[in-house]
Amino acid sequence: MIATNSKLPGTFTNIFSVMSQLAAEHNAINLSQGFPDYDCDPKLIEFVAGAMKGGHNQYAPMTGTPALRELVTSKVNTQYGSDYNPDTEVTITAGGTQAIFTALTACIQPGDEVIIFEPAYDAYAPIIRSLGGLVKSYEMAPPDYRIDWEMVKKLFTANTKMIILNSPHNPTGTVLQDEDIRALIKLLKNNDVLILSDEVYEHLVFDGEKHRSIALYPELKERSFITASFGKLLHATGWKTGYCLAPENLMKEFRKIHQFNVFSVNTPMQVGIANYLQDPSTYLGLADFFQQKRDFFRGLLSQTKFKMLPCKGSYFQCVTYDHFSDEPDTVIARRLITDFGVAAIPVSAFYTRNTDHSVLRFCFAKKQDTLEKSVERLMKL
Repeated sequence: MIATNSKLPGTFTNIFSVMSQLAAEHNAINLSQGFPDYDCDPKLIEFVAGAMKGGHNQYAPMTGTPALRELVTSKVNTQYGSDYNPDTEVTITAGGTQAIFTALTACIQPGDEVIIFEPAYDAYAPIIRSLGGLVKSYEMAPPDYRIDWEMVKKLFTANTKMIILNSPHNPTGTVLQDEDIRALIKLLKNNDVLILSDEVYEHLVFDGEKHRSIALYPELKERSFITASFGKLLHATGWKTGYCLAPENLMKEFRKIHQFNVFSVNTPMQVGIANYLQDPSTYLGLADFFQQKRDFFRGLLSQTKFKMLPCKGSYFQCVTYDHFSDEPDTVIARRLITDFGVAAIPVSAFYTRNTDHSVLRFCFAKKQDTLEKSVERLMKL
């Protein structure tokens, strides 16, 4: 065999693929991977089909179709009082993860340090390492997963290049508060550290909370890439369409990488999405929609042995089980599939170190019947 020098030695198939495959093998209900089991709006399908029939089937501009870029900037500027330019400060991407990959690739040099907050979306650390960067992890802990910014300050060195934020947070469902933003502004004053703000769940915020987008804060916006996903917005995760916002100087670097990565993104999807999202009600009601699902699922889970952790955003509910079992979370997650027919994600998979707080993550972006059947099985635990 021809030898290769792996950029990611010891990295294997991610936990989402592993648990979804195991769920399929055991005919288990899949509450592990974050995708809906219900259809998106038929009107959206009609718009995309209409774009295909209308001849929008060739390469889109590298930066994205003008109509979709204009819609994104109008949406963000209206919601957050910002002033992004659709020509120079937004790029349409092949999903949120590609936007994250491209932003990191555009900025991170070997030896650069990137601060992440764990448990963290599992793409962050491998991408940083593949670029020769160093991961500096701040570990949050249940039940509230709050950030001690004085401890974060101690992670900063002369090599700190970027800090990655994610709010609403996957997997914990926490959201950044005003005190977090104040602390972040203070921490980044008088330095050139960049921000990558992963805001794919921006419209899934509950209980009267608000989404504190980095776009709201000029002193943070000027140093930030903001990434988002239409998949979460439209209940169509398989379409892999998203976007990145950044000031012009940062977006120029982003586009240098983007053009040699995917170059352009699915044209009929862009045309269809731009037409569909002309009506803001298609996404402004998502918080209520998913809060109802969260409340319904939490009501069902209260009948099980699990203890629920707070969930203020996203479409994930975390639970603890250490009061009735000392099994590692990877073991009990596998047993839930094989013995009870329900798939969850062990939250230890979201840490770079071997950190196990006996927490599992369930996705509640499912039909009511799916959630009911899942809890009927979990009640047998």
